[in-house]
Amino acid sequence: MQNYFHSVTLSEDDCKGCTNCIKRCPTEAIRVRKSKARIIKERCIDCGECIRVCPYHAKKAITDPLDIINKYKYKIALPPPAFYGQFTLNYSRRKILTALKLIGFDEVFEVALGAELVTEATKIFMKKGGYKKPVISSACPAVVRLIQVRFPDLIDNVLRIRSPMEVAAQIAKERAQKLYGFKKEEICTVFITPCAAKVTSIKAPYEKKESSVDGAVSIKDVYLKMIEALKDEKTFENLEHAGTKGIRWAIPGGESSALDIANYIAVDGIHNVIKIFEEIENERLTNVEFVEALACTGGCLGGPLTVQNPYLSRRILKDIMNAADKKISAENISENISIINNMVKKDYDDYLWTGNIEHRPIMKLDDDFRIAIKKMEALEKLYQQLPGLDCGACGAPSCRALAEDIVRGNANETDCIFKLRERVRDLAMQMAELEAKMPPVLDKDSGKNSK
Repeated sequence: MQNYFHSVTLSEDDCKGCTNCIKRCPTEAIRVRKSKARIIKERCIDCGECIRVCPYHAKKAITDPLDIINKYKYKIALPPPAFYGQFTLNYSRRKILTALKLIGFDEVFEVALGAELVTEATKIFMKKGGYKKPVISSACPAVVRLIQVRFPDLIDNVLRIRSPMEVAAQIAKERAQKLYGFKKEEICTVFITPCAAKVTSIKAPYEKKESSVDGAVSIKDVYLKMIEALKDEKTFENLEHAGTKGIRWAIPGGESSALDIANYIAVDGIHNVIKIFEEIENERLTNVEFVEALACTGGCLGGPLTVQNPYLSRRILKDIMNAADKKISAENISENISIINNMVKKDYDDYLWTGNIEHRPIMKLDDDFRIAIKKMEALEKLYQQLPGLDCGACGAPSCRALAEDIVRGNANETDCIFKLRERVRDLAMQMAELEAKMPPVLDKDSGKNSK
């Protein structure tokens, strides 16, 4: 099984062993041993929950530096819809997009436009039918990874249409080649990412063999440069091409509402996503057509690499969308929709995955089925002997996780402080019993004999 690239990393020097992260990890991929956290790479889905909750900033995301663009002749910025919500109401979308050019990019291509194209491609997919219900959106790579490791039965439910980011990058590159005569290798597309999972999907794509995105720079890393660029009150360029439907993808329910589907569920927050997926596995959501699942609470606006409060970001984005409505209507919305529809209908197959995702059975105890059964029996026996408090003091997220670690040979029963206390108490009682059984002291007899 091929190893994942992981954007989420751990700095042991910064880690204090506080155990905050182990309780929030949705795949139980973190353990604390010897006062330091450890990430089990096979289990990690790069959702960034540990980045969000670590008070010591020991969990970090590997992203590209902005100066990656200096290696290329033509640099294209790919801002996601969530990017607009990071700035105050004083700055229009036009100003924000222009500022990206001021910090070093030659062109800006909105990922929101890619979202509109993906929306139309998804509509075609849904009309064709023959799919397994409910269809689960593949827009959030952390959710796709979650399905791989925890919900393999739902793999066939995943929508095989490329993400808005990938669509936008490919179109932007092809456009630059055609209009300006640049070679493919001379063009750089850089996604301004709100999360670690997107970085992982770029470095190790599942949609196709190679990503159309050349780099991922975090919103945090460009934010201060953007603030400086936004101080330029004179420079404005008309770089807006996406409408409200594409921008709305930044918030929960945005993708679903754009599809005009009545029976859909929009869920955000990785732990809420898990609950919905469990409902699907138990066949309790058979009437639902589409599930939009986002790992971050608040959608992409709540990504761990954003800088703005997600609730404030949503308020800002609302004004951005209102302005987009007015602008698009003034420029004849019907014409824009016609262009988008024709583009998708003509090249629909280009929007489909050429790669695929596979089940990553990280939960199995052994490759040999018979041995796995024996280990499971041992696990259940150990679990019954543990207190069941799930306190996390042992360094595992739950008593069951500790039992699994013991069976795998990665932990001891005495890692549980309650079992350790029992062992110490038993040892003390044994010592007391031994003391009582010791032969009497011979000092008095020896004294009598010496007289």
